Formats: sequence, structure tokens, C-alpha cells
Amino acid sequence: MRKITLFPGKRALSILMMSMLTGVVAPTLLNVNSFAVAASASLAGLPDFSSLVDKVGPAVVNIRTTESTKTIEADGGSQDEQMQEFFRRFFGVPIPDQGHNQTPHHVPAPGQKDKKAQKSPSDDQTPRGVGSGFIISQDGYVMTNAHVVDGADDVFVKLTDNREFKAKVVGLDSRTDVALLKIDGTGLPKVAIGASARARVGEWVIAIGSPFDLENTVTAGIISAKARETGDFLPLIQTDVAVNPGNSGGPLINMRGEVVGINSQIYSKSGGFMGISFAVPIDEAMATADQLKSAGHVTRGRLGVYLGEVSKELAESLGLPSAKGSVIGRVEKGGPAEMAGLAGGDIIVKFNNVVVDKSADLRRLVAATKPGSNVKLLVWRKGVTQVITVTLAEIELEKQAKNEASPAEPEAINANVFGIDLLNITDAQKKELQLSSGVLVTNVDGATVRPGLHEGDIILTLNNVDIKDVAQFTALAAKTDTKKTIVLLVRRGENSQFISLRPMSK
Repeated sequence: MRKITLFPGKRALSILMMSMLTGVVAPTLLNVNSFAVAASASLAGLPDFSSLVDKVGPAVVNIRTTESTKTIEADGGSQDEQMQEFFRRFFGVPIPDQGHNQTPHHVPAPGQKDKKAQKSPSDDQTPRGVGSGFIISQDGYVMTNAHVVDGADDVFVKLTDNREFKAKVVGLDSRTDVALLKIDGTGLPKVAIGASARARVGEWVIAIGSPFDLENTVTAGIISAKARETGDFLPLIQTDVAVNPGNSGGPLINMRGEVVGINSQIYSKSGGFMGISFAVPIDEAMATADQLKSAGHVTRGRLGVYLGEVSKELAESLGLPSAKGSVIGRVEKGGPAEMAGLAGGDIIVKFNNVVVDKSADLRRLVAATKPGSNVKLLVWRKGVTQVITVTLAEIELEKQAKNEASPAEPEAINANVFGIDLLNITDAQKKELQLSSGVLVTNVDGATVRPGLHEGDIILTLNNVDIKDVAQFTALAAKTDTKKTIVLLVRRGENSQFISLRPMSK
């Protein structure tokens, strides 16, 4: 019997036993490296991130912030607010102290080249938080999240070579969660900026940052989804890259070494990473940074309306071809929309020829347009579409809604086929409420409680017909088909909304 080399595994042992019995050596046993070759081939298909880290790593920075002790003492609720922010963002906030005598978690490394940076904060400065960022220009512009530096008295930026700089906050924008910093330096390493619009679901990406102040930590994963709605101003990039407190503001990098996002949030029920993280798309982040650099703040267009979604039921009831668009719930008094003739109940289906799928799309389209621009809106109103031109104003802080004057006590109650009681509104009341039509709902506790309809609502239209008085409403209601759903445009306070309901059986 010939001498052979054994392979591990049951299959190899079976082949060996057969060879011993037959005196024939199986060809598969002659190649002693076959398993090693197969393993190498399989490993060759896996990504190697080491070159990316070597390329991008030097431009990723650690950011720490301080806050004056006086400020902390003056604001007794600051710790609660920080914890709320922690559970919302889970990044760039202090790690809770386990004792009052702990040493601050960040200690400047010895041998730093920047002498000014080696100077410790004064005794009245307290470490506030830690986050990440990345250098976008060789002359020292650094990008991070707004929530990392918002409210900080001092911001310090540390490079991978242990140089540390005191940074100036050029500007921040809480709506996009983007902040732009500036440090004094030349010839600094910088990242390559990619295009988040070209990022693909399923492609590999890595994150570099300082989770729990562990600087230059690298994690990897894939893009799980794009344009994920999280309730923020921008749709975010969803990944499964492991990120934790301190990663906030760090770059999300593709396999070409380009930044495609800024790591900003995670979804978690425990406060730790649970497999879902979110990044601000770099396309929008750079547009924000450009405005912060030039003006120190971001200007956005404002339409002056409060918007709602178009449901499938509403679209079917109104005869819309699809459940797309954004319905105007309220028009701001004296705002651009009111001046252009828009009204509550109008449905905006296109913005400058761009189809509006949902309200969030319209808000972003308006905000991305320069204030003072004339925009064309395709509006659906009472079964007819029309183009309305609006001159956008500049966005400002949300105004507190003013209480509308309440109509006088009912003079008469009128029952009708819908099981609700109505009251005429006087001309003086209409003028005070800035209405041209409508009837007041005084009772919904009749034969049936109408879904979605409340006492004090003002019914403006029935199936797109303006309601002037109770008599007209009653006449129209009597002609309705009890098998069909009708649509009421209702004003409640300062808001208008559509309500679908069926008449009572006759």
C-alpha cells in the first residue's frame, strides 16, 4: 500500500479506508492543499477594509466639548435634557458618571505638537461630551453633528497624530443635524466626498469614530435602506454598521474611500446598538455646510401652510387618481400661501412640476428653494386642478397658533340625515373667523356618533360644494346616496381637514 497523507474529516477517512481495501489511492487525496486553496478562494471574496482605514483614518477626528460649571448649576434640568437627547440620538453625549470623584474620561495625550491645545480647561469647565467628526478641507474645516457641539462653551478637536486644536463653531443647523467647525491648520488630511444619491442598498460601508471615547474605532456593515423616514427633516441612510455613543458626527465611508453620510442616530430600546443605525446623507450635509460657511446659518423657503397626508380612503372619496399629494390643513395668516390664494382643503400634487408623493416631500422641496423664488403649484380643489404661483418667504421659528374666536351660543338646532346638529354662523362671526361659508356642528351625540366629527367643528363643504347655511346642507344631505361615502371639509380651530362618512339609513 502506498504512503498517503491523511485529511481531517469523515469523508477523507472513508476514502482512505476504501483505498486501503482496494489498493487504489483516490485522486482527491493526492492534492494535500485542496482545502487550503478552497478556503483562500472563499476568503478572497470578502472585503478588506484595511486600505480604506489607512486612507481615510487620518482625516477622522475625536471631538470633545466642555461646559462651564456655572451654566450647569444654573440649569438644574440639563442632566435630564442630556439623557433625553441620549435616548434620542445615542451619540455625542457624556457617559453617565458613576461617582463624583471620577477622573474625566478624556486626558490629552503627551507629546502633542499644539502647545495651546495642551492647556487643560479651567477649573470652572466640566467635560460635557464626546463625539466624532471628519476634516473636509486641508485648511481645517471639520464636519460633525449639530447635537455634538450644540450648547458647548468650548470644542476641542483631536487628530490621530495626537495634535489637539480648540475649534470655532462656524455654524450649526439642527434641522439637518449638521455642524461646521474650523481649526487653525494647513496641509491637514482630508476625506474624499462621495455622492449619497449614488449609494446602493446592499453595498459595504464602514464607520470610523470614537464610541465611548475609544478613538479611531472601525466598524463595518452594509447599507440597509435609503431615504428612511425617521421624523427628521431629512430622509436618512439606514445601515447595520455598529455605532454607539461617541460615534456621532463620524463619517460613513463606501468601498471607494468616499464619505456618503454622517453617522447620526441609532434605533434602540436599551440605549445600545441593536443593529440599526442612521446617517445624514452627505449630499444634503455638504449643501448645509456650504451655507454655514458662507453665512453662518441656513436659509430655507417657507410656504406658510400646515400640511396633512392624503389617505387612500380620502383619495377615493374625492376622486383623486391616487393617494398622493399633501392636503393643506391650515393657511398661515398673511403668509405666502394666503397671499397667493391657497386655502384649507387644497391638495398640492406638484411643486414646480415635481410630483408630491407625501407631505414630507413637499416640506423638503419648499425648504430647498431659495426664499423669494416664485414656484408653481399644481393644486387640486373641489374636483378641479389649477396652477397657483406662490412667492416663497424665508423659514422662521414656528409661530404659536392663535385661538380662533368662538361662535356665539346656538340660536337653533337642526337635525339632518347624518345624525348631527348644526347651527348657522352669522355674517359677523364669519368675518371674525375669516370665512365665506360654513355651518357649526353643535352636537354629534344624536342617533349615531359620527367618526372624526367633533362639537365645535365648522363644516365648510359637502362633496366639494360650499355650505352657506343649514338649509342648504340639509337639502344636499337629503339627496345623498346612503350606500356611498361623502366627504366633508371641516375646520377645527385653525386647521382644516377632510372627514369621510356615510349618511344614516333613510
